[in-house]
Amino acid sequence: MSAPTEQSIVAGGTEASPSGGARFAPRARTRAERRRRVRPTVLLSWIVIAVAVAWAIAPGVFAPADPVAGNAADALQAPGAAHWFGTDATGRDMYSRVVHGAIHSLSGALIAVSVGLVVGTVLGVVAGAVDGVVSEAIMRLVDVLLAIPQLLLMLSIIIILGFGTAQAAVAVGITSIAAFARLARSEVVRVRRSDYVEAAYASGGRRVAVLVRHVLPNSLTAVVALAALQFGTAILLISTLGFLGYGAPPPTPEWGLMIAEGRNYVATSWWLTTLPGLVVVTVVISANRISSALNDRDRR
Repeated sequence: MSAPTEQSIVAGGTEASPSGGARFAPRARTRAERRRRVRPTVLLSWIVIAVAVAWAIAPGVFAPADPVAGNAADALQAPGAAHWFGTDATGRDMYSRVVHGAIHSLSGALIAVSVGLVVGTVLGVVAGAVDGVVSEAIMRLVDVLLAIPQLLLMLSIIIILGFGTAQAAVAVGITSIAAFARLARSEVVRVRRSDYVEAAYASGGRRVAVLVRHVLPNSLTAVVALAALQFGTAILLISTLGFLGYGAPPPTPEWGLMIAEGRNYVATSWWLTTLPGLVVVTVVISANRISSALNDRDRR
């Protein structure tokens, strides 16, 4: 019995069987199932980030109550219809404090990512595009930054710059420079060795023109994905510094500071630390999920 030649056709991810029925090719079906599985989580992550950004842009719309002023008669009330996240020891509405605290955490994370992204990417691109002493010097500087424990380096920078959300954000950004520089350099070196880049050089293209037109657009996708990951990490680190007392001073409604203020009431008023902590964790996980989705798209 001869094998069918015209009845077994693969086109557009489907395969026609000899019996006349069509079936999906295994690889196409797997990819389609994977896309259907991850889309809801990515969409939910974008919604969470959008809500957090909306809180930061217009906190008064979502929580009109004063986040700083409190009422002693309402102290330590459990979450309910009047106070969704309960109240703290001075009667301040915790939901209002969480909403108004988004601007401090998100703006600090944006500053941190901007510092790491700009400085680290520039260093990595230069190290990847220029060989020799310059590349070696940049990478040895990166090795020094990686050799210092991150928390120790952040605290050292904060001691020099002073306490505050902006100073904490700059400290977090400086500690992320090495990660951006290493990734940018590796991507630039990888793209430089591609056939189309070699062809561009062979056709008479100048180094700077080839770098701008061919190398950079094809090597920065992974860097953007790392920026999304670092955004969530920066929120977590800034909250950690606020918890330790190196961030915004009281009574600023900053997420890490709120968790620190409520740690003495964990046994009796769990909402003071649990609910702000859940907000931090949710935003960080959402940013990480978006970063993972960007990485997956880059691999495809």
